Amino acid sequence: MQLRVISAAVIYIGSYLPLSVILLCQNFDKDIYNLGFCNPWIIFATECKLPLKNPIFATSFLIACTFCFFIAIFTLYKVDPKKNINIIESKPVPADLMNYVLPYIVSFMSLDYQDTSKFVGFTIFILWIFWITYKSGLIILNPLFVAFGWRLYEIKYSFAGSGDEFYATALSKIELSPKQNCAQETIQDVLIIKK
Repeated sequence: MQLRVISAAVIYIGSYLPLSVILLCQNFDKDIYNLGFCNPWIIFATECKLPLKNPIFATSFLIACTFCFFIAIFTLYKVDPKKNINIIESKPVPADLMNYVLPYIVSFMSLDYQDTSKFVGFTIFILWIFWITYKSGLIILNPLFVAFGWRLYEIKYSFAGSGDEFYATALSKIELSPKQNCAQETIQDVLIIKK
């Protein structure tokens, strides 16, 4: 299973939405917060400041992660499986979440948007983990998909009315078992099964 790089990047970036919230909270500046809030109609005035030490990076990362997360989830929910298949064998793929957990651990080791060398190092680390995860074909093991009830399977299947057998990776909203009939749709070599 190999997704295109753009699709894989959207899924990967979206999976770090919780990390972007953590980093946003760590970037909170209580001194600016104590000054009070601005009138929302003059948010771009020079006297208005977000209560963040580095608002551009903190909010940009949060917005990018949120946008990518919603695109990935929206795409999954818009898929309307119509091709019927018969499951011959199914095996759940264990969630190797270590690739997603490591950046969270790193974020608690005094990562600061204002320390350029640490931020650049963290960015290189994230890109490296992305590339390894992408090349290993595990990018679809997004922990946020799991939180929304999706599960990854390796399946052996045949199309209804055909004896030809195929192997594929399936992202399913339901539990898959042998001799089960399902409707599926394919998105870049991944079978999406909802019912």
